[in-house]
Amino acid sequence: MTKISVEIPDELLADLDEHVGDDKKFVNRSDAVRASIRKTLDMLDDIDARHGRLDDDE
Repeated sequence: MTKISVEIPDELLADLDEHVGDDKKFVNRSDAVRASIRKTLDMLDDIDARHGRLDDDE
């Protein structure tokens, strides 16, 4: 798996950390970021589909 580096505002990171850890939604920050990216891309695909902007092979 490829590793990347991003800059995240402290406020956003603090909010993220409230959802990461034992008995929380995500096991670690990477898991939370991957889930967020997937959800965002799915939402963008839905928007593109409604506007007829997706290729037939997608």
